[in-house]
Amino acid sequence: MSQNLLSLQFDAAQLAQVDAALTALENALEGLIALTPEQRRGLVRMGQKSEAFCRQTVTVLGQNPQVIPPSLSLTEAQADLGTIDALRPRLARLQRLTERAEVTDEVLGSDVMSFALEGYALLKVSGKNQGLEGLRRELSGRFAKGSRAPEPALSGS
Repeated sequence: MSQNLLSLQFDAAQLAQVDAALTALENALEGLIALTPEQRRGLVRMGQKSEAFCRQTVTVLGQNPQVIPPSLSLTEAQADLGTIDALRPRLARLQRLTERAEVTDEVLGSDVMSFALEGYALLKVSGKNQGLEGLRRELSGRFAKGSRAPEPALSGS
């Protein structure tokens, strides 16, 4: 029996609603940035273990602004922490939604692949009598093993 883990379809109205919501998110979050991999590698990271240190440092410096040189902006650091605190719960929701969408995509693909494999097996068995041998051969390319380049001959001395 064919695998059918999920049966899901979206109508045009649902897709339009999703597209509108995505557009609204993109517009609302237009300040988000992207960096190249090289730029990201060069960043000083605030990991989970460092976050308490960072927050405590900002708090202590906020209580002692006289030690802060003009080259450092306490206001900017405080604003960055506030933005992190505002962004994280939304990011968590987006990540959960993305994970569900990815799993759904995987399951739907698995259902289709399972059907295709069973259908291909049927073509191999009964397709010969139905004039489908040429189409079956075309489909068999999925299972073709790539030809390996011949090993270079070793020159003897």
